[in-house]
Amino acid sequence: MKIMLQHAAHCRSGDKGNTSNISVIAYAPELYPYLKEQLTAEKFKAHYAGVVTGKVTRYDVDGLQALNFVAEGALGGGVSRSLCLDNYGKSLSARVLSFELEIPDSLKSQLRGM
Repeated sequence: MKIMLQHAAHCRSGDKGNTSNISVIAYAPELYPYLKEQLTAEKFKAHYAGVVTGKVTRYDVDGLQALNFVAEGALGGGVSRSLCLDNYGKSLSARVLSFELEIPDSLKSQLRGM
């Protein structure tokens, strides 16, 4: 079944200068392999087309069932330099929650808010 990421994981974020750091943490260990397989650095960057202009690096934190993305060129030059107030890390982390995942029907009980 196709779901939005928000049903399988939650996010934490931070920003420094023109770089955003977004962690995606699976709600259950059974969901993590699907996040890891489908939410690549390339797909993450494509999800932010026109917003993230630099390199995206993904770090896998398997022990915590989490993915950490470092997105360079994500904040319009930096929070204090940009006229766009919505480009803070928290806004960017909320956006990734709409990313679509394919999850087996058998894992429906592990999802939240469905």
